[in-house]
Amino acid sequence: MQSEKRLEILGLLQENARLTAGEIAVMTGEPEEAVIAFMTEVEQDLTILGYQALVDWEKAGVEMVTALIDVKITPQRDHGFDRLAERIARFAEVRSCYLMSGTYDLAVEIQAASLRDVSRFVSERLSTIEGVSSTTTHFVLKRYKHDGVLFGRTDEGQERLAITP
Repeated sequence: MQSEKRLEILGLLQENARLTAGEIAVMTGEPEEAVIAFMTEVEQDLTILGYQALVDWEKAGVEMVTALIDVKITPQRDHGFDRLAERIARFAEVRSCYLMSGTYDLAVEIQAASLRDVSRFVSERLSTIEGVSSTTTHFVLKRYKHDGVLFGRTDEGQERLAITP
């Protein structure tokens, strides 16, 4: 299978993980067996790390607090930022963890049931890690778009913005 087709299939799956191999075969013009073989390959070599539904928890009636935490850390000899970042990423509350350029080293996104739980996570778990020198916590007040998907829209609100010269 050509690399362009492989990338096309990955893009289709990223946009809609519910697509079947048969549907992808029709969309790409590739034989279904080739699509199945490719999907198996990229799952086994961990190119595809998992499949997820993007849930609007607020709409589902679940109260949840999302916080973005800027973390400054001291790199470790022979390991740089990786060992501390991997340790932080293992916490159950952590949804995302990124090494950043700029004024802080890590961007950490967490979800918790309450502001108190976020506070407890930062003060008792994150800040106490040797090598973490400071944190700055930002609370998400409203989510408008995540992973390319708009939140809070209705069928009437799906029109594209007008393009003006």
